[in-house]
Amino acid sequence: MNRQETGLERPHVFLQADDAAARPPLLLLHGTGGNEHDLLPLRDHLSPGAAVLSVRGTVLENGMPRFFRRIHEGVFDEVDLRRRADDLAEFVVAASAAYGIAERSLIAVGFSNGANIASAMLLQRPDLLAGAVLLAAMVPFAKPPAADLGRSLVIISNGDRDPMIAARVTQQLGSQLRERGAEVVELPHPGGHQIYPEVLPEIRRMIADLAAHPAGPDVTRSTE
Repeated sequence: MNRQETGLERPHVFLQADDAAARPPLLLLHGTGGNEHDLLPLRDHLSPGAAVLSVRGTVLENGMPRFFRRIHEGVFDEVDLRRRADDLAEFVVAASAAYGIAERSLIAVGFSNGANIASAMLLQRPDLLAGAVLLAAMVPFAKPPAADLGRSLVIISNGDRDPMIAARVTQQLGSQLRERGAEVVELPHPGGHQIYPEVLPEIRRMIADLAAHPAGPDVTRSTE
C-alpha cells in the first residue's frame, strides 16, 4: 500500500510487521536535517520484525526538515510546537487506521528534534502512544500541559558530553514526565549529541518487556 492508496500525503515510510508475533510497532522521528529513512535501521536493534511508521518533519530550517520551529538553538517556538504536535498526532491516528496499527500500541523513537516532538505529543495526546524512547532529548515545554501518563514507558538516553543538553535539562524532563505518572528510565551514556549504540540492547529489552506486560512495564535494569 503506497501513499496514494492511503490518501496520506505527508512524506513517510511504513514497514509491515514480519509476522503476527512481532514486537511493538515503532513511530520513528528523525533529527534536524534528517528524513523518514534515517532511523529505519533502529527497527532491527529495538523491535525486530515490528511494524514501523517513520515520518518526515514538514518545517524547513535553512532547507533542513524539522518537526517544529525554534527561535534559536535550544529555544523552541512553543506555540508552533503545540500546533505541530497536534498535527503529527492526527497524522499518526490516520496512518494507524490506514495501516492497521492497533490503538495505543506505538512506541515513539525520536532523536534530537524528533525526541522533542515525541515528548510534546506524549504530553498533549497521552492516549496516543504506549511509550517513547527519547534520544538526545530536551524539555519541550516550559509549562507542560497536565496529562495522565500512567502505563506509559519513557526512556531518556542523553549524553554526558552533549554540548546542547545540560544534566539539569535531562533531570527536568524526567521530573515532568514522572509527575504525570510515566515510568521513566534514564540511560545516560558518555557520548555527545548522538544515538549511542551501547544503550540499544537495554532499550530493546524494555520494549520487549512492555509487550509482555501491557498492564505496566517492568523497568528493572538488566544485570547481564
